[in-house]
Amino acid sequence: MSDALKLYSLPLFPLGTVLYPGGLLPLRIFEVRYLDMIGKCHKTGAPFGVVSLVQGSEVRKADTGQPSGDGFAQEVFSSVGTLAHITEFSVPQPGLMVIRCEGMQRFEISSREKLKHGLWTADVTRLEGDMDVKVPDDLQASANALGKLIKSLQEREIPGEQMPLLAPYRLDDCGWVANRWCELLPIPVELKQRLMALDNPLVRLELVSDILERTGIAL
Repeated sequence: MSDALKLYSLPLFPLGTVLYPGGLLPLRIFEVRYLDMIGKCHKTGAPFGVVSLVQGSEVRKADTGQPSGDGFAQEVFSSVGTLAHITEFSVPQPGLMVIRCEGMQRFEISSREKLKHGLWTADVTRLEGDMDVKVPDDLQASANALGKLIKSLQEREIPGEQMPLLAPYRLDDCGWVANRWCELLPIPVELKQRLMALDNPLVRLELVSDILERTGIAL
């Protein structure tokens, strides 16, 4: 694997959600372990990694019986995550940062380390992005339903910064359509994670289309 695809000591942000490439992630940062990290990422333009929690809480909780002995509850997270790039940053009051991020490239963790103040870092390998695959005729209903949803939001004159989806709207691309539905659908985080980790965007859209058909969203 080329070193160009590797990132070392990438700061991680374990969350109870899944970030997809091209997705939007708003965050309110108040934990000490993340304030410094986010400030540095914003200043340098560097990304951080978003990984979905398998065990533990987004906010660090005390647990004196934890085997590691550091006094905090254990955190376990997925090995495949997504790089997040900060697009908006503000500090409305001391000890609080409000940011918006865009999901970039997926990555896979090769090693991870928990620092003394609770911040996780990892050495990761960036994964190839989705191939551009045109939405086939038998899955067009899923793209059409997403297009109708976007149009209805636009007709309500929702400000661009409040739209849940980032433009451009690539309704002819399997990966883009599948990813946006994965973000919008009320499905378990574990399923969102498995779908995000799939390398084939056509297969991802096929699975999402099955969910849409079962729920009656796209017929």
